[in-house]
Amino acid sequence: MSFDVPDASTLPTAERPLRLAEFDALFAAAVHRVEPIAPTHARMHLTGPAGLEATVRDLAARETACCSFFAFTVTPRPAAEGEALTLDIEVPDRYADVLVGLAALAGRAS
Repeated sequence: MSFDVPDASTLPTAERPLRLAEFDALFAAAVHRVEPIAPTHARMHLTGPAGLEATVRDLAARETACCSFFAFTVTPRPAAEGEALTLDIEVPDRYADVLVGLAALAGRAS
């Protein structure tokens, strides 16, 4: 996995591989499409079993707690089975490269 955690992150270094593994697992299991909206905005389309929204909201909240530059917006969508949602991720200009790395990670996993 090639994703550089920014210096602005307050997540302890020992916990960073675990958090990246959580994102990687979520992306591999649920992300179907990644849309680059702007250099500072990416949109991910996810589907999965019941509980997906709660999982995404929990991970987004924990990530925002240590990397306050991330803004996550979770929007549920209709699903034939399980749950579907759109995850919008936005960052300030100075963290655009972090978003590019995260979106690339999601794109490779989907």
